Amino acid sequence: MAEPSDDPSGEVDLEQEVAWIRTPYHAPVFDKSGGEFGTTESLLGDEASDIFHGLAVKLHESGRIAEIAAEQIDKVTLGGVHTSVTPDQVEGLPAYQEERWFHLGWGGLFRKRPEWEER
Repeated sequence: MAEPSDDPSGEVDLEQEVAWIRTPYHAPVFDKSGGEFGTTESLLGDEASDIFHGLAVKLHESGRIAEIAAEQIDKVTLGGVHTSVTPDQVEGLPAYQEERWFHLGWGGLFRKRPEWEER
């Protein structure tokens, strides 16, 4: 994945793909048809091992926080997150479950698995 470039013109290409760890905070999240349905609230993954589980997303309609699995994320760009979620699937996304995740710095929420040990 590309890193944001230092364009001398100062213009930013919002369609430039970035690695999951560089997902913009509060970026728009788009459904399969291109409609915006939420904003990113946090990353769900293990930064140290570069394992991406998905995103916590605040839904526009209901205001609730839902989880989107990594398998449903087509690409992450500087301008937002593009998913394979259809418009009729949005409200059926699973609710974010705080007890399954723990906070690791400002950058996101990361899944804690019982088999992982502190090193």
